[in-house]
Amino acid sequence: MNLFRRKSITELQKEAQTDTSLKRVLGPWNLVFLGIGAIIGTGIFVLTGTVAAQNAGPAVVLSFVLAGVASIFAALCYSEFASAVPMAGSAYTYGYATLGELFAWIIGWDLILEYALGAVTVAIGWSGYVVSFLRDINIIIPPELSAARGSLVTLPDGSTVTAIFNLPAVFIIAAVTALLVVGIKESASFNNVIVIVKVAVVILFIVGAATAVVTANWTPFIPPNAGTREAFGWTGVVAGAGIVFFAYIGFDAVSTAAQEAKNPQRDMPIGIIGSLLICTVLYIIVSAIATGVVSYKELDVPDPIAFAADKAGMGKWMKGLIKVGAIAGLSSVILVMLLGQSRVLWAMSRDGLLPPFINRIHPRFKTPWITSIVTGVVVAIFSAVFTVREAGSLVSIGTLLAFVIVSVGVLVLRIREPNLPRVFKTPAVWLVAPLGALSAIYLMIFLSGKTWMRLIIWLGIGLLIYFVYGVHRSKLAKPPSSTGGPEPGSGAPIRS
Repeated sequence: MNLFRRKSITELQKEAQTDTSLKRVLGPWNLVFLGIGAIIGTGIFVLTGTVAAQNAGPAVVLSFVLAGVASIFAALCYSEFASAVPMAGSAYTYGYATLGELFAWIIGWDLILEYALGAVTVAIGWSGYVVSFLRDINIIIPPELSAARGSLVTLPDGSTVTAIFNLPAVFIIAAVTALLVVGIKESASFNNVIVIVKVAVVILFIVGAATAVVTANWTPFIPPNAGTREAFGWTGVVAGAGIVFFAYIGFDAVSTAAQEAKNPQRDMPIGIIGSLLICTVLYIIVSAIATGVVSYKELDVPDPIAFAADKAGMGKWMKGLIKVGAIAGLSSVILVMLLGQSRVLWAMSRDGLLPPFINRIHPRFKTPWITSIVTGVVVAIFSAVFTVREAGSLVSIGTLLAFVIVSVGVLVLRIREPNLPRVFKTPAVWLVAPLGALSAIYLMIFLSGKTWMRLIIWLGIGLLIYFVYGVHRSKLAKPPSSTGGPEPGSGAPIRS
């Protein structure tokens, strides 16, 4: 049993050139817009408020800076991998080619957590904006059906009720899942329109609310620690960075589209780094303005940006426009998250680590319908009972773990394959990659013990599945003579 058997980089590159199962139609701007479309979502429309209110105060700006810096390090490492190995599967495929099958399984299982709970978090944010928007037009969703199970929901008269489950969040997951099953394709042009709408909404908020900033709301910039590590002070800022890190996972979704890029060697780094830089700047500006318009203590609401716009006196039309933009934008993020997960599951099943039915295609719709339905049901259940902070923290720690493995993997690849052709090389790799791994580990340390325990339980379940099934069924576990060679289109590479 060789737990560290690796896929051949050379064979993966050959497969990338010959595999036509996915169409290469995305150019550099399509990839940049795909990244922006996936990044701008819950992080800016929801987590800005909850992290400011509970962790960092006005210094949520610094939380976004810290998370952005850690993301830049990882993005440079992702860019080298995506240009060298332009295949579906993202960090899972990179880990398989550098660190071996066991690490590939861990990161693949981790990515399932990342994308599934990413969709959960965004669905919860979507629910908050939909409930608020419908209330503005006198359509009331019962509060018992609009929050995580067991949550206390405050009514307009000051009384509270206990929520049963989050109905709107379940609805949007079900709707997106149905679209994926019947073969809906989010074309590049459609995604570009959604991105333009989202960015326009963000810019309108920046321009309209900037004049209402009260600098006194930024004092104290870093509120004194309230007695626990996560509650304010510098440790609260770092803990907040670990939570808002969720806002940056979109560029990881860009890497899952490497097999659909026209010129991945050149265009993938542009898409990954370009989208990340644009969104980081927008996040910093928006969080500064939101905490300047409203005291951070008041921002722990489901729709903090719309709330700040209302406090800024931008008018009901602007408040409604922000909500519509957020609803549309969050819908596209959910779609990208579920699509990203399907790519990872497809890659793992292709390699024999998951059962072949995972890769089964619907005879009429030509989609992985079983995977889509199972994923949709699981995500809907968690979106009904989780709070945005619980789901967001789990996604953040999962993403940070992926960043650690990718950063280490780049160094391993430089040692094992020093002469491998690289169109894009991580600059100062012996500085950037260690900083990427260490900064991600640093942010992971400041996440709560409960979040760590949930991650450990999830990885434990994954390892059990791997040792019971995957390690024996892996295509790399079978000698070439027993299979007669790789299956057409399977991409089974040479073992190393």
